[in-house]
Amino acid sequence: MSATPLLELRGIDKSFGPVQVLRDVAFAAHPGEVTALVGDNGAGKSTLVKCISGIYPTDAGEFLFDGRPVTINSPRDAAALGIEVVYQDLALCDNLDIVQNMFLGREKRSGLVLDEPTMEQMAAETLAGLSVRTVKSLRQHVSSLSGGQRQTVAIAKAVLWNSKLVILDEPTAALGVAQTAQVLELVRRLADNGLAVVLISHNMNDVFAVSDRIAALYLGQMVAQVKTTDITHAQVVELITAGRSGALGLATDSGNGGNGHGAEPAGSTSGGVR
Repeated sequence: MSATPLLELRGIDKSFGPVQVLRDVAFAAHPGEVTALVGDNGAGKSTLVKCISGIYPTDAGEFLFDGRPVTINSPRDAAALGIEVVYQDLALCDNLDIVQNMFLGREKRSGLVLDEPTMEQMAAETLAGLSVRTVKSLRQHVSSLSGGQRQTVAIAKAVLWNSKLVILDEPTAALGVAQTAQVLELVRRLADNGLAVVLISHNMNDVFAVSDRIAALYLGQMVAQVKTTDITHAQVVELITAGRSGALGLATDSGNGGNGHGAEPAGSTSGGVR
């Protein structure tokens, strides 16, 4: 695990008209780790992800990727850096098979025709590299897959393109117990393969099962980002609902607090809002 974050955000602000959705947000994601991004509805999680992926421009702040300043003005810029997002709706086409979905919009060609053998081989190698064994055929239509298998295909599609950072939006929200375990195992394997993984989840059991760090947003502010081993389930819930838990999170005397107890220095895993 690297001490230098793969992705680091500093002082990110984002407003929509008079409504400020993100305020001075600091965030870091490290290679080889799963960082869980948690927060209540309306805390700013989706907005932060859309800023990282280039869908929304930021009003202020800076992005560092692999230790160097970068500008992300579009999803194409994010993809060029190796940032991929798997949204909750998965963005898969039911009427296409697994290979066609994985290469949708990025098809390989041999002259004027699609290079089906190469695409099938690359898809098979990607799934094998993730130790995915639940898919019977690469030519199955996505409509025939279970929820867990669909999520697996969406994640495999994201890592097919030499990704370095994968953001997963509620990957287990609509899954049963067995399928959830399957997807969480895959999430952990992504990090073990050296990728930086950001997991957005409301399920605290999932968060504590796979994450190395937890970043808590409260009303658009990053109130803590700490190692999972340094925080309890109850503390995370308090950070999500109240913005503080004991010495961790926002200060009591103002809307802006210092570093929380147990939090690491800003720039690696910012603890609290500055």
